[in-house]
Amino acid sequence: MKRKIYTIYVAIAATLVLFSCNSSGKEKDCPQITPVPTPLRERVLTAKEQAALTPDAVIKSLKEGNKRFSTNNITARDHSAMVRNAAPGQFPKAVILSCLDSRIPVEDVFDRGIGDLFVGRVAGNFVNTDLLGSMEFGCKLMGAKLIVVLGHESCGAITATINNEHFTDNITAMIENIKPAVTASQNFDGEKTSKNKEYVAYVAKNNVINTIKTIREKSSELKGMEDRGEIKIVGAYYNIKDGTVTFL
Repeated sequence: MKRKIYTIYVAIAATLVLFSCNSSGKEKDCPQITPVPTPLRERVLTAKEQAALTPDAVIKSLKEGNKRFSTNNITARDHSAMVRNAAPGQFPKAVILSCLDSRIPVEDVFDRGIGDLFVGRVAGNFVNTDLLGSMEFGCKLMGAKLIVVLGHESCGAITATINNEHFTDNITAMIENIKPAVTASQNFDGEKTSKNKEYVAYVAKNNVINTIKTIREKSSELKGMEDRGEIKIVGAYYNIKDGTVTFL
């Protein structure tokens, strides 16, 4: 209903502009009217639709969604209706492990709606027992076809680990999980400090790679599903300046 009202409004406005333009008799007064594209609309995924998906199809849909997000062409959704429709059950496409960073609204980044994604978040996007169990729940029990480990540009957890910073309480223990990525980045050809953005990005991407390695090593369930082609485990990197995601 809202889309119909919007379409009618645009049509009336365009008609009034054209009438005014034609009445003036001056072509220079006539603006160039660009047609307004009809926004896409999506509904909550069903069990049958989820079962028919392949990991590659999900990757494709995430790439397409990110392109829409980064070009400000996101899908129009009736969230109230989706909340009601998702209440009986959920059949997500993927599990996304993201950093805690507030600049990465995961569902928006991939232009996904309610019921589309499982999202786990922890500063530095590493895995522990809780996150591994959540991934197993999402894929083995709930049918998700893909795990994406999403790192990002200018990650504070990566920077703190590079600087070997020490904090009170639990932060220092947390960044111990990221140190293997710093060790794996010693072959970087350049200044290995947090002031070098290229080095920080290099460590962040190695952290994604290490997280994927850890998932496979510590979850025989997910490794087996991947080996059988039931799921894929992939890495990606988010650019906070333009909103684009690059799959690694």
